[in-house]
Amino acid sequence: MRNIAILGSTGSIGTQTLDIVREHKEIKITALAAGSNIELLEKQIREFHPKIVCVYHENMAMKLREKVKDLTITIVSGMDGLISCATEGEAEMVVTAMVGMIGIRPTIEAIKAGKDIALANKETLVTAGHIIMPLVKEYNVALLPVDSEHSAIFQALQGEAHKSMKHILLTASGGPFRGRKLSELQNIRKEDALKHPNWSMGQKITIDSATMVNKGLEVMEARWLFDLEIDKIQVVVHPQSIIHSMVEYIDGSVIAQMGIPDMRLPIQYALFYPERIDLIGGKQLDFTTLKQITFEEPDMDTFFGLALAYEAGRNGGSMPTVYNAANEWAVARFLENKIGFLAIPTIIKEAMKNHKRIENPSLIDILNVENETYDFVKEYAESEFKYKP
Repeated sequence: MRNIAILGSTGSIGTQTLDIVREHKEIKITALAAGSNIELLEKQIREFHPKIVCVYHENMAMKLREKVKDLTITIVSGMDGLISCATEGEAEMVVTAMVGMIGIRPTIEAIKAGKDIALANKETLVTAGHIIMPLVKEYNVALLPVDSEHSAIFQALQGEAHKSMKHILLTASGGPFRGRKLSELQNIRKEDALKHPNWSMGQKITIDSATMVNKGLEVMEARWLFDLEIDKIQVVVHPQSIIHSMVEYIDGSVIAQMGIPDMRLPIQYALFYPERIDLIGGKQLDFTTLKQITFEEPDMDTFFGLALAYEAGRNGGSMPTVYNAANEWAVARFLENKIGFLAIPTIIKEAMKNHKRIENPSLIDILNVENETYDFVKEYAESEFKYKP
């Protein structure tokens, strides 16, 4: 029996994790956490019987308590509630599937409590990798990537010496606007940006894929996960999303991990590592029907959010936090139809230009920089894009 806690249980990664748990009775859920979807969360509680559940907003937590008053369960809220779920005594692994920098503190506390981490919250390493990775070593816990690309790299590194690695080739589908030029992206609607050609994901990450900011975040995350200079991480556009990423070694060999686009595969690999088990209901890759596998260079002039990610990663310190926070704010406003599509990378660019970099930010510094960035981009958007709160 393996006991796990899921932070972000009602989102895309959280619900797919629970799909796997349904098929494997040797996994027990001890804690769940979500933002505000208490209708789905109630169903999850009644099916999986966790000991503790967090709803981030207290008013929604009160409603959930009323809904499940017939059950013996603890309902908590806020950051303290998230941390309580992340450190639940029986949990051996925490799946960090929430979106945004809200995941940093629960992840840190889970590591300190000796929990293995199945990491789907990329913002944790993007903004605080210099804090997280030393803690992973200090507390001797496993940090297993759940993103399909980072899972692919992790799999391609199995049995290989780190010193033999030359480059990481991080694949990208190119998103729904691959091949378009900057002038063609002026009037992109939310509905168009949410139509990813290959993957079914939450709204925020789908928009990030459309701007290619998501790939930029993954580049910065890979730098910490695999201890490699950022300029040795190369993005390659691969429209079919069959090769999930590759590692090039010093002898010229390239090892790739391939498979049908299905997020349950990297989730299950993290949950059961180092074992491989049958992915129930998963489709197999049929090479007899695979017509072609193609690759392209990313267009960093059109998708300049990706170029900005390399700049933020090279600068390091607090700059990745600015990149991430500006993007989070801008994507949320785009999803509310309050700013345009190209305003997203423009806001990131201006926030980075405005920021006075901190070399080695503490957790408090990171959270302060996040808030300062939100203040700046709000003022900038009101001035330049006629954004109205």
